[in-house]
Amino acid sequence: MAAVWCMITTVCLCRAADAASIDLTLIPPGRVTDKITLDIRAGIVNHGDTPRSMNASVYLNVESPDSLLSCTIVNIPPHGAKELRADLPTANLYGNNRVIFSVTDQDGTYRMEKEFTVVPSDIRSTRLIDGAFIGLYHWSEEEGRHWNQDVRQMTCDQWREMIRSMHAVGMDIVVLQELFRNQAYVGDHSLTVSNYSGKAFYPSRLYPGRMDIACDDPVEAILSECDSLGMNVMMGVGMFAWFDFTPESLQWHKDVSRELWDMYGHHPSFYSFYISEECAGNLYNNETDRAMQLKRKVEIASFFREYKRFTSAFAPAKPVMLATNSMGLMDGADGYPALLENLDILCPFGFARMPQGDLTGKEAADMLQLLCDEAGAHLWFDLEAFLFNPDSSLYPRPIDGIIADLTLLDNFEKVVCYQFPGVFNHPDASRRVGEPRTVELYKAYRDYYNRVLNTAR
Repeated sequence: MAAVWCMITTVCLCRAADAASIDLTLIPPGRVTDKITLDIRAGIVNHGDTPRSMNASVYLNVESPDSLLSCTIVNIPPHGAKELRADLPTANLYGNNRVIFSVTDQDGTYRMEKEFTVVPSDIRSTRLIDGAFIGLYHWSEEEGRHWNQDVRQMTCDQWREMIRSMHAVGMDIVVLQELFRNQAYVGDHSLTVSNYSGKAFYPSRLYPGRMDIACDDPVEAILSECDSLGMNVMMGVGMFAWFDFTPESLQWHKDVSRELWDMYGHHPSFYSFYISEECAGNLYNNETDRAMQLKRKVEIASFFREYKRFTSAFAPAKPVMLATNSMGLMDGADGYPALLENLDILCPFGFARMPQGDLTGKEAADMLQLLCDEAGAHLWFDLEAFLFNPDSSLYPRPIDGIIADLTLLDNFEKVVCYQFPGVFNHPDASRRVGEPRTVELYKAYRDYYNRVLNTAR
């Protein structure tokens, strides 16, 4: 730990009007094993018209010299922002812990805390599903055949109820899949910010179109419920167009991210930005021309470099996540260093259905872990909790397959599954979203979850 001591003064509010605000993010959050290094991100924003000099300290569990992780003097220009980072190995930190971020200036002290729990393990993964994607309405009527009409009718109270059912089995990370619906695909280069016709799932001031769903603001309902339960929400910034990382897409994502932060950034559960466009593991999707393949790799790296720079100006402690599939990694390997330089969390999927001739799922996971480790990025697992019917509709995956993935792919520091609505249902839910097998999967996973917790004790 650092040998420097910073004096603590009187405590003030952690967000002061027209002065400064602070933020604190742990990557990964919540329950972790003793085989990871916790990435501590602390942010300060100067909302005033004059420069501020601030004394910033990060502590583990208590504010004392022996518990100091980092200490620095930060000079922030008017309306500027600063991100501070500290690494904390979790070995031997068993049980409940907290990180304390304390910032002192002429107005007093701003303070924020985040809790985390460390469990002993022989692997990096918790062997549990730590969170789940929530699609407010599935993008494909074909794939979402068995639940789209149910999820369309979800009231705001029922969304809150669903969040509580996730929390009951430790799925404390919510990934909002997308907050706009647009069926445009890459290649439609006539699509621009000005002619965008996607429909919002929340009361957006940027675009007038609204999705036809019962709850007028499921985003607010989900965030407020997660606030009360200490959960984390990854805000799905999308969809502009599938697999589209063009300059037009970048500008749209900037505009929407700023709106989402202005509307919902006050929620403690607002954890990160998630770019919903997805991408193939080769980083160029279906391009067949070599020049276009290289262009797409440069394009996606440029997108995240500029996007990260933009969000850091107003939300410096908030990470950015992208979900890719796990296929074709050998073809995309040369593009990952530049991408991961500005991507905090990579969350790939598809390991259980690798095509013949490609890497195995385990080999792909190990390769991605190496790439992320070299870049200082985080690798999470987007576990597919569904299978495909012959008609391409999705149905709940049997629990044995889910447990097999949790056991085989042991290097991921966090696991989030796709998805909760239509795949899992609490047996006492006021509205069952999807077919009866969703209830059986929830009960089977709840039994598994309790077994793992009891073993850890």
